[in-house]
Amino acid sequence: MIDASIFLRRALLADAVFSGVSALGLTFGAAAFATLFSLPEALLRETGLFLIAYTALVGWLASRTMVLRPLVLLVVVGNAAWTVGSIALLFSGAVSPNFAGALMVVAQAIATGVFAELQYVGLRKSGSAVAA
Repeated sequence: MIDASIFLRRALLADAVFSGVSALGLTFGAAAFATLFSLPEALLRETGLFLIAYTALVGWLASRTMVLRPLVLLVVVGNAAWTVGSIALLFSGAVSPNFAGALMVVAQAIATGVFAELQYVGLRKSGSAVAA
């Protein structure tokens, strides 16, 4: 366990808010977004459902003064992987979004990458390990 810095907790909270809004929009508005962005409805809905669980985890971490370092590292690595995976999706040919869809994927990839960086910085600013 480490003493989570205020910076880390705020970075996690910002991620939880962004992910929570995305989760609701993608889960309940998948059909509309699929049409708007020319992306598969199932991909959008399943992403939204995943983000519901992710939001709960990151929101919970943001509310703790003491956190498990490996769990925060998992979030950081997951965000970095999401960023790379989002860009890879565009180049894979598995989807054919319109310009707005490609812009949306790139924008959320950048946001997720920023969260990974902020959380990593916050983790480095956090206190050292505490004995149980």
